[in-house]
Amino acid sequence: MNRTDFLFASPSFIGGMAAVLDMGATLTIYNESKTPEEADAKAIACDWRVVGNDIKSAMKSFDGK
Repeated sequence: MNRTDFLFASPSFIGGMAAVLDMGATLTIYNESKTPEEADAKAIACDWRVVGNDIKSAMKSFDGK
């Protein structure tokens, strides 16, 4: 879980083509959580993990390693 987009749908090319004909949006599947609070907690944890990775990367490039 190192991404911040896990709550969004990730359609394939074929899925995108099928979505043109899917007027009721019945083919779109989103990553779901049991409660809104759980979804928020997952999203916030992923966001902070990405921020931490960015800080770590900046520290390594500043340090010259």
